[in-house]
Amino acid sequence: MTLSLQDLILRVKNHPGFPGAGMLLCHNGVVRETSRDGRKVTGLRVSVNQPVLASILEKARKMPGIVDVQVHIFGDQDLKTGDDVMYIVVAGDIREHVISALTDTLEAIKGQATKKTEFFT
Repeated sequence: MTLSLQDLILRVKNHPGFPGAGMLLCHNGVVRETSRDGRKVTGLRVSVNQPVLASILEKARKMPGIVDVQVHIFGDQDLKTGDDVMYIVVAGDIREHVISALTDTLEAIKGQATKKTEFFT
């Protein structure tokens, strides 16, 4: 069974602290058809450093106002254009805390916990 974004949202909503949340924010990264430098992409593969990811999530969950952070990365498989790459769901008390936590978590994951290999035409 494949994990869906809705599954991750339900996991966050089932957190015992969720009644204190005022916002839930989701990120759904997908494989786009062009690289940042404009080359045509047919797909990609993401490798995940699980210990680093766990550390990033531990830190994110301790950020001010954050109730929970859940992540699913479709790693170690060949993905094609349009496929989902990563889901992030963040719940917290107020907009500023949630947006900041999502942004910081996404940047840390992409910069420290994952490496992607793009496939070109």
